[in-house]
Amino acid sequence: MAELEIYQFPCLSDNYGVLIHDPAAHVTAAIDAPDADAVQQALQEKGWTLTHILNTHYHADHTGGNKALKSDTGCKIAGPAGEAGKIPGLDDPVGEGDIYQFGNFEVRILETPGHTAGHISYWLPDAAVAFVGDTLFALGCGRLFEGSAETMWTSLSKIAALPPETTIYCGHEYTLANAQFAMTVEPDNAALQVRIGEIRALRQKDEPTLPTTLQLELDTNPFLRPSSPEIQKRLGMEGRPDWEIFGEIRQRKDRA
Repeated sequence: MAELEIYQFPCLSDNYGVLIHDPAAHVTAAIDAPDADAVQQALQEKGWTLTHILNTHYHADHTGGNKALKSDTGCKIAGPAGEAGKIPGLDDPVGEGDIYQFGNFEVRILETPGHTAGHISYWLPDAAVAFVGDTLFALGCGRLFEGSAETMWTSLSKIAALPPETTIYCGHEYTLANAQFAMTVEPDNAALQVRIGEIRALRQKDEPTLPTTLQLELDTNPFLRPSSPEIQKRLGMEGRPDWEIFGEIRQRKDRA
């Protein structure tokens, strides 16, 4: 079976860029393109040639490098069909259920709206990895700029249904702040308590807290845990629908 190589690098103020490379097929994709110079530098460090950009959503800190990178490399750009008019240089609009071929790998498209109305995530089952943009963060989730709590909960539930061993790459380094908030929602979660110590140690050394795994998020991320009895009791929302409890958690984070 082909091996997928993955290279994550920081860019802009708190974004992550990610390159994926199939050496057998000689193809390389940027997952989003926050900054053309940072992507080019990462490509040079790895000795890879860009062939694709896979955009998760239209925000400028995810598409700002599209045009320059396409001009320099001739790469093909895939992105959400629901935001086709907003993705610079888009060649291949994709949506729910589509399979996008990247070298030897099938990339399955999940529509995950909420942060933006057309946001998508990319799941590569043979590599056990998903790229979720700004829908799910380590210990957090994206702000609801263009969707309701119910819409976002549906999107998060779709990601949560992936195999638990799936490695998750997110768009931003928000984990420490998310961890501090998570402790206000579920302070007695032993797994969360352990994880916070690990996160603080990483950030003190200026090391990334990403990628994460789906299982770790299911165990510690309050935005994926509205069915937790502790969370429900703490919020005074015992027995309420998961999406309503999620919405209350999101509103509290917005006010934090």
